[in-house]
Amino acid sequence: MVKRRKRNSFIILASTLLLTGCGNSELEITQNDILEVARDDANATKKECSNVSIQEEKKYYTVSFDTNTGSYEYKIGKDGIIQERNYKRSNSEEVSNSEPVEEKKEETKVETKKEEKKESTSFGKNQQAAIDAALANAGLAQEDVTDIGCTLDEASQQYTVTFTFQDIHNTCMVDAATFIVLSSVQA
Repeated sequence: MVKRRKRNSFIILASTLLLTGCGNSELEITQNDILEVARDDANATKKECSNVSIQEEKKYYTVSFDTNTGSYEYKIGKDGIIQERNYKRSNSEEVSNSEPVEEKKEETKVETKKEEKKESTSFGKNQQAAIDAALANAGLAQEDVTDIGCTLDEASQQYTVTFTFQDIHNTCMVDAATFIVLSSVQA
C-alpha cells in the first residue's frame, strides 16, 4: 500500500510539475508539494507525522516532522529535489545522509553485470534482505543494476546499500532490524 501511495504521489507531483512548467517559465512548487516529497521519502503517511514544520529559505525549504520511529529533517530545493536528509531515531541516535558514514565494520562489494547470474554474488542473509528492500524501494530487480554493495554500520545498526542503475549511483540506508528503507539518495 505504501509503495502504491508513493508511486501515485510521485506521478501526481511529476504531472503537476510538468503542467506548471509548461505554462510558466518559472516552476512553482507549493509547501504541500515539498511536504509530500519529504513524507514519501520517509515512507510516512500524513497521520503518522506530528510536529510538522516547513520553513522557506532563499533557495530551499527546511522540512521537519516526527514519526513513531524518530524525527526527520529535510533540506529540499525549490525544484523539489532533496538536497539533504537527517534522521534521528526515537532512542536519540542521529543518522545523517548528507555525508557518507565513515566507520564501517562489515563490508562486501560485488560488481555484477546483466549477463552475470545471481550465483556470482555472495551476500549474507541479512545483507541480501537489505539489498532486496533497497531495490524494491527503487522499483528495481537485482539483475537491473550493477556495482551492488552492502555494508553494515554496527554503531547505527543500518545497512548502506549502494548500486548503479543507468549510470546513476544510488545509496540507500536500511534499518538492520526491520529492513525498512530509511532514506535513498541518487548521485
